[in-house]
Amino acid sequence: MVIVHVSSGPRNMQICDMVAVARLMNATLVIPQLDKRSFWQDTSTFSDIFDESHFINSLEGDVHIVRELPKELESAPRARKHFTSWSGASYYEEMSQLWKDYQVIHVPKSDSRLANNDLPIDIQRLRCRAMYDALRFSNPIERLGKKLVERLKSHGQYIALHLRFEKDMLSFTGCTYGLNDMEAEELRIMREITNHWKLKDINSTEQRLGGFCPLTPKEVGIFLQALGYPSSTWIYVAAGEIYGGETYLSDLRSRFPNLVFKETLATKEELKDFSSHSSQTAAIDYIISVESDVFVPSYTGNMARAVEGHRRFLGHRKTINPDRKGLVELFDMIDRGELKEGAKLSSLVSEMHKYRQGAPRKRYGSLPGSKGRDRLRTEESFYENPFPECICLADKH
Repeated sequence: MVIVHVSSGPRNMQICDMVAVARLMNATLVIPQLDKRSFWQDTSTFSDIFDESHFINSLEGDVHIVRELPKELESAPRARKHFTSWSGASYYEEMSQLWKDYQVIHVPKSDSRLANNDLPIDIQRLRCRAMYDALRFSNPIERLGKKLVERLKSHGQYIALHLRFEKDMLSFTGCTYGLNDMEAEELRIMREITNHWKLKDINSTEQRLGGFCPLTPKEVGIFLQALGYPSSTWIYVAAGEIYGGETYLSDLRSRFPNLVFKETLATKEELKDFSSHSSQTAAIDYIISVESDVFVPSYTGNMARAVEGHRRFLGHRKTINPDRKGLVELFDMIDRGELKEGAKLSSLVSEMHKYRQGAPRKRYGSLPGSKGRDRLRTEESFYENPFPECICLADKH
């Protein structure tokens, strides 16, 4: 029997990986316990976010899942095992020898349990069943998410913008472009005192030029206008609290007045049961993002990857991934007066993103020159693009 702790979040790749691991090890999986002390700082349980019965029943033919550890096994011999990240099927088949000495394996929280590539096709498809079918949100989250989607669609097509201009993300990445000195220092101090963030001294200018910073709200506005979206476009901001609030949102809002958040789209009454649970409100953002006409992430991350993969699975719905490194060069040219917003910029931006809009393609392999475990780290996430294992192009439009 396998007990696992995973981070909270609206679409948990760790859970799906552990479903596959349980299958490979011929183990019973206990409903995962969510970490309540990490970034999310959320007391939500699995059943608060997901439909627990559906999760168990939909995977019944693949993996035996129980709600809790049986009482007769509470004092049984158990192993605490940190499985090696990005491991293949043979690794877990070897780990099955643990059953000789232990009846329960406790797996502490960590990411990337399985390799992205070179796994048996049935295991890859099991990961997809877990991700896109079994992990259905709880009924209250599903109801509100779908209700807000209907409200947005009543105005026509809408863009879901995953705007990562949040305090923790800016601090973690060391990105302070456009901020004042006091704000930059606040972010530096936050990074310094956060123990599990290993990188402390970061050159913000180098980060931005390398394309490693989230786009600012103003940059997103310039980008979307250059792509030809009119000012009347409805934009739903899927994000937590934006750093600096309206100070940094004002330029984006001036370009796109129909800029809405869940707090403005839903009533206080509708949000009251979710407002103190960040993972549940993120799940609402996830539903709205998956169902949007266009999805635009201002930065990479688990949420953006999961949404893009889900949209690919549902038929390669339009997802525009900004070329941040290329865009920064254009934005700096605008700042220097060497380029103006208008037809020329639109032409450059459109050409730059011709092949970055979610069209069908095979998953990227590792970066050239990468070796050892670093080679596995640089592969494109399976959950970002489950093609070709889980997508039949003949059935998608």
